[in-house]
Amino acid sequence: MIRHIVFFSATDTSRIEEVREGLMMLSKIPHALRFEVGRNLQTDPIAGPVPDLVVYAEFADESALAAFKAHPTYAACTAHVRPMREMRIAADFTSDLPLT
Repeated sequence: MIRHIVFFSATDTSRIEEVREGLMMLSKIPHALRFEVGRNLQTDPIAGPVPDLVVYAEFADESALAAFKAHPTYAACTAHVRPMREMRIAADFTSDLPLT
């Protein structure tokens, strides 16, 4: 299984909810086994840039993740959200743990 985690910060904090709603467009793409977008609780005491939102998704394998990213809704979401975001950090990793 592939776990896909992406952190976002908004260019304007008054638009965080608008960015979250834009990212939720991705939930309509059928390739993810699990997909969610949440506000960062920002409880980490380490100083530095703090993301506003976290995207978490699970995929059966790398081909499912690639199909997710190739879906037209992914491109539409990127076009919608990119002008409103400042930071984007993505990580993908293979997990042997069973689906939750």
